[in-house]
Amino acid sequence: MTDTLELVRTLSDTEWAELAGRLLTGWFPRGRDTQRRPAGDWSVWLILTGRGWGKTRTGSEDLVDAAITQPGDYAVVAPTFGDARDVCVEGPSGIISVLNRRCVAHNWNRSLGEIALANGSRIKVGSADEPDRWRGWNFRGGWCDELGAWRRPDAWTQLRLATRIGDRPRLVVTTTPRPTTLLKDLVGRTDGSVYVTRGATWENEANLSPAALDELRTRYGGTRIGRQELEGELLLDTPGALWSLTQFDAPGFRAAEADVPDLVRVVTAVDPAVTSGEESDSTGIVTVGIDHAGDLWVLADDTCRLSPEGWASTAVGALDTWGGDRIVAEVNNGGDLVESVLRAVDRSVPYRKVHASRGKRVRAEPVAALYEQGRVHHVGVLSELEEQMCSWAPDGLGGSPDRVDALVWAVTDLAVGKSGRRRGVVATGVAA
Repeated sequence: MTDTLELVRTLSDTEWAELAGRLLTGWFPRGRDTQRRPAGDWSVWLILTGRGWGKTRTGSEDLVDAAITQPGDYAVVAPTFGDARDVCVEGPSGIISVLNRRCVAHNWNRSLGEIALANGSRIKVGSADEPDRWRGWNFRGGWCDELGAWRRPDAWTQLRLATRIGDRPRLVVTTTPRPTTLLKDLVGRTDGSVYVTRGATWENEANLSPAALDELRTRYGGTRIGRQELEGELLLDTPGALWSLTQFDAPGFRAAEADVPDLVRVVTAVDPAVTSGEESDSTGIVTVGIDHAGDLWVLADDTCRLSPEGWASTAVGALDTWGGDRIVAEVNNGGDLVESVLRAVDRSVPYRKVHASRGKRVRAEPVAALYEQGRVHHVGVLSELEEQMCSWAPDGLGGSPDRVDALVWAVTDLAVGKSGRRRGVVATGVAA
């Protein structure tokens, strides 16, 4: 400590100003060139990268730098307010961490979701689920986190309309790629208004666990989910798939858990794993409910790679969490073993076994038709399920679509008869 103080005393005013500017008031010293604000006349900086690349740190550093150098109001928007608060503001790479490192005095009002700086800048924190809250604001810039997981497409429009102060109001977007209509539109612009930065998880390996990276490479290397979540690729629909990504962007398709209506019945469907060492050794576990109008609500995807006791506990837990009526499980390959494993976890669990007497396409088509009619809704963003739905082509090659199989069994039990036709709903709301 004494040696450090002596060194500081020997610095000239110019040298001290330069050192302080680099370590305290400048961007994080270990930041890579691709994490620094690019030059140019862009309006949107779209950072489209794999998980762990350093998106949160980049968003925090850039926003803080803008709020210090160009006083004004700035927005921070994430899929939910909890995401914005816990990750963007209070997280280890969040705004508070950056402000503390740069010795910037600030006041974080947690209840209001607002950070005030001494220079008059305000950072307003909010949720993409409440876009109307941006009406009346005049932002100089903002940070949009995980844009691909925003449930309401109009949230971007409202924020864009509110960002209108200064010579060049700019928004920084940090997101793992999901081929939503909005992201495809931003990537496809050729007028120079959008600057795209791409990157993979491995670029930040110096700050990540080697063991975790090895596991990710082994488990997801070469797969579509790995290309999207780790390599940062923006994948499009697969020809021949029964579902398309545009369906997931339709108004009313996605809902928050608090907006789910009263449900008449809820089932948890299980597609047991029957192999090991392949992508198909996951056990598909999907929970779906049906309301009085006959609409279906996909509540959760708890697909896992566990031992029989492990996936059985997960399935029973999902049923309990959602107050479900029974577990439905395919037993073509597991026979009575499936029931015995479930009974070992909970002897009294309501259970029905189903047999796959028809091909996957025939079973899945009536379910896909319900999606086309707008009768199925997803609660939140079920990214891995949705990715599998849009990438699985029934007539193509590939592993077993465990998540899709579980989804199909659940919806079929609730709303599709043996003939493949949609069931009616009687006055009491119970599927006929």
